[in-house]
Amino acid sequence: MKILIVEDEPKTGDYLKQGLSEAGFVADLARDGWDGLELAKANPYDLLILDVMLPGLDGWQVLDGLRRAGIVTPVLFLSARDQIEDRVKGLELGADDYLVKPFAFAELLARVRGLLRRGRATPEAGLLNAADLEMDLLRRRVQRQGQRIELTAKEFALLELLLRRQGEVLPRSLIASQVWDMNFDSDTNVIDVAVRRLRAKVDDDYPDKLIHTVRGMGYVLEAR
Repeated sequence: MKILIVEDEPKTGDYLKQGLSEAGFVADLARDGWDGLELAKANPYDLLILDVMLPGLDGWQVLDGLRRAGIVTPVLFLSARDQIEDRVKGLELGADDYLVKPFAFAELLARVRGLLRRGRATPEAGLLNAADLEMDLLRRRVQRQGQRIELTAKEFALLELLLRRQGEVLPRSLIASQVWDMNFDSDTNVIDVAVRRLRAKVDDDYPDKLIHTVRGMGYVLEAR
């Protein structure tokens, strides 16, 4: 997931970029409204985090420019101004959420994940496939070569993430944030244990392995 942060305050911008990167997102940072608008027009971001008070163009103008250009990327406004009229103005211009400074990073992260989930909630096929593995999202069933595979809720969520992003190496930090809603702690092996258990159910009884470890990077699901 790619996120663009448009924030002119150096400490806040750097803090947000580092925190979101550690949570498994790809984060770009623009320091003024003009750069933010140009980056948002030129790149397919999944979410914009947009400060209201910016040099060049303010946040209202950036958002207006995006919506006039037909760009519907979700926008989370950040502002030190907590007046109701400011929040209403942002929502009327097409913002999706509004967070007042100062804020706790945990709250921002929760709102980011909520907006991203909402943005992905479009009608889609209820089946995910890789080789002879099939996941039925509506019936919450997984099978391989016609044989039912029983998974726990977390194993199902982990396999769904791997299937949706198949062919892409997923770092442990991203898996932790997306499946467990937690920041990755390098001292814990919860991700490795979960992948090992999932692999035992999905791969151990079949000659063609689908879940692979990429040493020093993370895990990938792909037919090789």
